[in-house]
Amino acid sequence: MADGLRVLALEPYFGGSHRAFLEGWQRHSRHSFTILGLPASKWKWRMRQSSLLFAWDIQRRARNGETWDVVFCSDMLNAAELRGLCRHELGGIAVVQYFHENQLTYPVRFSQERDMHFGVTNIVSAVAADEVWFNSAFHRESFLEAIPGFLAKMPDHRPLAALEQVRERARVLYPGIDPPTEVSQRKQGALHILWTARWEHDKNPEGFFAALELLRERDVAFHLSVLGQSFRERPAVFEEARVKFADRILHWGYLEQRSDFEAVLAEADVWVSTAEHEFFGLAAVEAMAAGAHPVLPLRLSYPEVVGLEQEPTRRRFFYDGSTEGLAERLEELSSRKQRGEQHDPGAVAELAHRFHWRVAAGELDSALDRVAGEAASD
Repeated sequence: MADGLRVLALEPYFGGSHRAFLEGWQRHSRHSFTILGLPASKWKWRMRQSSLLFAWDIQRRARNGETWDVVFCSDMLNAAELRGLCRHELGGIAVVQYFHENQLTYPVRFSQERDMHFGVTNIVSAVAADEVWFNSAFHRESFLEAIPGFLAKMPDHRPLAALEQVRERARVLYPGIDPPTEVSQRKQGALHILWTARWEHDKNPEGFFAALELLRERDVAFHLSVLGQSFRERPAVFEEARVKFADRILHWGYLEQRSDFEAVLAEADVWVSTAEHEFFGLAAVEAMAAGAHPVLPLRLSYPEVVGLEQEPTRRRFFYDGSTEGLAERLEELSSRKQRGEQHDPGAVAELAHRFHWRVAAGELDSALDRVAGEAASD
């Protein structure tokens, strides 16, 4: 559709990466967006009640003459409930659901903590949507692989046919980033190591700080910046590390201003992940866009994001996933820097080019055109 679509975008958890995704796409899209969002808190309640809250708003807007060509919503919304509640207002309009994460494979520390209701919501919503978009092929495949085992836990009447229905409508559309204004050259001196992940157990901070302890024992010189969002309950290892590595810390804690965050990205030599869980890897892409050398475990979505299959020489950005393997990789990079063998920030930044919003928005726009066009022709 050449003239652009009227997109009704619904986000029950309008904050963090979910908000950044919608607002970034909106800024670069040729389509026109109406974004309805709820505060990014109490995620379980958002999943349970957002369909009703949005339905009331949609009904009011429709009475006032608003119309749309396509509905776009995140995995936090029960798309089946929304379609039922708005069967008159949204009848015949395609619904696309974007999975930033899912409640089948999202990590919990103890299996009994997983609320099966939310996994069922994800599956039912994916069946109800016209298409389901995932932020990586790794995410799509892990979700599809988890469905049979999840449904097998039902006492009877296991709807295994849902797997094929979801598979048929599952696509991969990457999110975008706003690249930094410039890629700075790194400073001379000790290796500057950066962590920007959430301060939670699934990012394996214990493994990260254990590798740094090995570096210290080996008298490897390094500076340290630990950013990322933290919450009321956070792993104790962070406070322990703040004391243990106090003489090496350059920056510590969450930075509210985006410009301050980008300044640290521009200073860092390497960006490290020890994640045990990652559906896409937005922080890694942002770091690469700033020219920081990524040091990534050979698992999850990282090989896909870096394009390892297309270019095997990019194996240099990976380690084997172990604490020892990480320490060895960082020690090697430190030695190279001391010898004056700096990496090329511009070449690293080029790895993230395909995720710039000016590229990603066009791909998302075209995919939305296709889905809306197919629905209109039915």
